[in-house]
Amino acid sequence: MGDLKRVENRKLTIRESAYKRLSEAEFDRRIERAYSLMQPCVLCPRRCKARRLEGELGKCRTDVLPKVSSYNVHHGEEPPISAGRGSGTIFFSYCNLRCLFCQNYPISQLGHGNEVRIEDLARMMLQLQAQGCHNINFVTPTHVVPQILAALKRAAADGLSVPLVYNSGGYDMPAELKLLEGIVDIYLPDMKYADEETARTCSGIDGYPQVNRAAILEMYHQVGILEMDEEGVAYRGLLIRHLVLPNNLSGTTEVLRFIAGQLSPKTYVSLMSQYFPAYRAAEHPALSRRLTEEEYSQAVSAARNFGLENVWLQS
Repeated sequence: MGDLKRVENRKLTIRESAYKRLSEAEFDRRIERAYSLMQPCVLCPRRCKARRLEGELGKCRTDVLPKVSSYNVHHGEEPPISAGRGSGTIFFSYCNLRCLFCQNYPISQLGHGNEVRIEDLARMMLQLQAQGCHNINFVTPTHVVPQILAALKRAAADGLSVPLVYNSGGYDMPAELKLLEGIVDIYLPDMKYADEETARTCSGIDGYPQVNRAAILEMYHQVGILEMDEEGVAYRGLLIRHLVLPNNLSGTTEVLRFIAGQLSPKTYVSLMSQYFPAYRAAEHPALSRRLTEEEYSQAVSAARNFGLENVWLQS
């Protein structure tokens, strides 16, 4: 992230990652419950009811085994996520959204990647920790939460201890998120749209604003305001991403109003200006150009007007 303003860090001591305190029995209960939501599949708000445990592909185009595009040390996340040693990102193939402008479309839409066994996924987590990453960052995890939990149990037993980041498009079911309470340390969701029709047109999904806000409230309830240690490394809390779209398609003012009013003005927000017409965006006139400086300045002004205190800006 090319941030212009570094948010002031609070001096806090790193605490033990939440999942290290979970008993084996509780891990097993969460895993069993998560897999039961796949048969038929109601893991995400699409509730497509595919029988994924029998090999049927749902709207996420994923069956029993997770598919991973890549795993690596990533230095391009927000400052408290990547910090000095990087974030250990695991990019899962496919997505429960169909964003016309997705900048990672070879992964999210075309499904580039390979199926991996649960033990392989656990090994990836441990390798990233061994490389010094501040956290394990699950990118687009909504449709593979059961598999993540199963792999995490193995990895934790073998010494995994760094915080976990749940990095999603924000189209998540509160029932699924509750399975992650006490496990996920940092939530890094998108708030993409304030308008349902725009979400349907641009991302092919129904009810996004309502579903997204319910998910954000659940995440906030679980982990609260982002907390960082004395070196500025996040270890717990919520950080919301909002990509400002051209022609006000993202409904930025309403999104920021919700954050300030329903969460807290202290909520950490990454206000992104990096939009460009990727994937199929050029086919749609309203999405076919980059953001203007004036449009982004209006978004920054809205954040200030709502009294949001902790906002990262992009050039």
